[in-house]
Amino acid sequence: MFAPPTIETERLHLRPFRDTDVDAYFWVHDAPEVRASLRIADDFDRDAAWSQLCMWNGQWTLRNSGQLAVVLRETGELIGRCGVHRPERRDWPGLELGWTFHPTHWGNGYATEAGRANMAWAFANHAVDELVSVILAENTASQAVARRLGFTLREERVLAFFPSEPHGIWYKPRP
Repeated sequence: MFAPPTIETERLHLRPFRDTDVDAYFWVHDAPEVRASLRIADDFDRDAAWSQLCMWNGQWTLRNSGQLAVVLRETGELIGRCGVHRPERRDWPGLELGWTFHPTHWGNGYATEAGRANMAWAFANHAVDELVSVILAENTASQAVARRLGFTLREERVLAFFPSEPHGIWYKPRP
């Protein structure tokens, strides 16, 4: 059994999700831009947000991976999520570094800052030769973050859990 880490960066506090995070987590995922870029279903509601928080914390316990709440150190505001995870999906390509932020916080470098910190944590705590990032082809903002973090696009393919369109599979080798 594992416990989620807490990671500090210059501007961010990355920590396990708390019961009190559900409204802010839903706020992040309910933004039209986030719904579009992640293809979040119309029926994703506060209850579904709660279930995801539980899933992330459970994945930490079972696999030493999952997403963390990203909180601004200066204000304490939860602005997104970031972390590494390996979901139980038959054709998933590996340990994924992923991030999601509310659009009011896009363009500030938070995804890159949180991603860099999580990437360092992942390579220090997992015996993997590389990380992946699974990004839809039209999500150019996340692709730009992946490039800044040193990921390169290796392939595009349709994944079993999402058969309607291909994802780019980006790879970052262990430094």
